[in-house]
Amino acid sequence: MGRSVLVTGGNRGIGLAIARRLAADGDSVTVTSRAGDPVDGLAVVRCDVRDAASVDAAFTAVEADQGPVEVLVANAGVTRDTLLALMGEDAFAEVLDTNLAGAYRVAKRAVRGMMRMRRGRLIFISSVVGLYGSAGQANYASSKAGLVGLARSLARELGSRAITANVIAPGFVDSDMTANLSEERKTAILGAVPLGRYAVPEEVAAAVAFLAGPDAAYITGAVIPVDGGLGMGH
Repeated sequence: MGRSVLVTGGNRGIGLAIARRLAADGDSVTVTSRAGDPVDGLAVVRCDVRDAASVDAAFTAVEADQGPVEVLVANAGVTRDTLLALMGEDAFAEVLDTNLAGAYRVAKRAVRGMMRMRRGRLIFISSVVGLYGSAGQANYASSKAGLVGLARSLARELGSRAITANVIAPGFVDSDMTANLSEERKTAILGAVPLGRYAVPEEVAAAVAFLAGPDAAYITGAVIPVDGGLGMGH
């Protein structure tokens, strides 16, 4: 048995690729989803990161099944894109509550066990948009930028307990979302990416696996871009 790992929003997309990679590396991995629907080959727990009681119940279930969480990947997130002049209070608040406050809730719950064990890895999935900016995504970009401040504060706060806190900032990833873009938009995006292509989810998962592994024991407070050069190291 490897370490106990929890990946929020790990039932699809980037989160699922991360969960499968860490499971393939020998860890015991559980993923969260709001509905709790089964995922082939992985343990699943129902969790809504907007609700502290739901987060606590999910961690309690994971701890009973595979032990205290040693690696937390805070990946759950939503988008509600619209221009600022048209953005309602609810659209802004929901994205911040899920993407940023949700990460705070799961990290706060995870560090209980990590502090007792005097080890742990906190990995936050941000976005190139968090520091690059994106028209129509003021809410999303704010939430993803906030993860950097959260992670770096935790890096300073928890480093004495051998708990690291780092951020992965993916760029455009080959997914259902990018598949639905117009050809004009795809051309514009790829023209801004020095490597000239989208990432695949497994490339993001590889960066997470590195931060979760022994070779990254002396890395904390870092932001690692997986964006093909789009953000140039933000």
